[in-house]
Amino acid sequence: MTTPSPYAAVAMQLTARAVESLDNDAARTAMLKHIGEIEPQIRASSIFIAQYAGTPVKLAVLPEYLFTSYPGRISISDFAAKACWDADGPEYDALGGVAQRLGMFIAGNAYERDAAFPDFYFQTSFLVAPNGDTVLRYRRLLSMFAPSPHDVWDAYLDHYGIDAVFPVADTEIGRIAAIASEEILYPEIARVLAMRGAEVFAHSSSEIGSPLATPKDIAKQARAFENMAYVVSANTAGIAGTGLPLASADGNSRMVDYRGKLMSQSSDGETFTAFGTVDLGSLRAARRAPAMINSLARQRPGLFADAYAASAEAFHRGNGMMEDGNPSIPDRDYFKRAQETVIARLDGAGLI
Repeated sequence: MTTPSPYAAVAMQLTARAVESLDNDAARTAMLKHIGEIEPQIRASSIFIAQYAGTPVKLAVLPEYLFTSYPGRISISDFAAKACWDADGPEYDALGGVAQRLGMFIAGNAYERDAAFPDFYFQTSFLVAPNGDTVLRYRRLLSMFAPSPHDVWDAYLDHYGIDAVFPVADTEIGRIAAIASEEILYPEIARVLAMRGAEVFAHSSSEIGSPLATPKDIAKQARAFENMAYVVSANTAGIAGTGLPLASADGNSRMVDYRGKLMSQSSDGETFTAFGTVDLGSLRAARRAPAMINSLARQRPGLFADAYAASAEAFHRGNGMMEDGNPSIPDRDYFKRAQETVIARLDGAGLI
């Protein structure tokens, strides 16, 4: 296996723009315009980083739902029609052009339609390669208010198989996986991706920044240490076009090395200041060294498999959005009812 030379990765902390108040055509126009506007921002940031640090930027990570913001109370089918991308749609084509012109990988996050599940959407983290191709498409699995592949589990596996549920892209800059937003809080997501070879986690987020240690900040370092992988985490620089104060989800983009050490962290506002060098030679050597700090090689997944399986029925079950064997769009209040059901089961099982 050829090890890439060290390169720089950057978390682009940019302002998300809501499209919910726009009509469908205007929303499409706004998204494409926004994609065009990030190109000079990434280019100028990359030039500065290369001059400052001496390593070329090969990976730029964008924040969560940068081009649309979150759905709010709009129905699932209406938001799918207004704001969601198609796998072969113009938005990915536009991002592919940006990646080609910049000569780098671009990771990000968007809501995506799927012809196999009409009127649904899935929150999708993606990786676009320098040749313009989308080489990674990860659908968020743990979400409070959005459909998950687990909600249509049997049908999803029939269409895509388990490899598409936990994808890792084997690229010329290493094995890259994506983690979406709050999923950084759940160690199982990162662990499974690491067990599939992931060396760099692209984390697109929109979260509350704080000078205090937030749960997500702690989790980013924990996930990096546990799995001996880099974490490049891009937060929004606020969300424009909603009723919320602009800076409600702003700041704390960060890069963490494979020892869990914070390499850089942004303050608030639009900035590129969370960047650092990815040294896969050092990471791969550390993963191969017999040592107490080789946290990946010390794992024993078989110890926990039976315990996880035994408790699965008490927690969220698959196929919650299937009806008579077919995917069924729920109303917005479904998500709250689903969690209430889980809490009742946990209570009944004496687990809480």
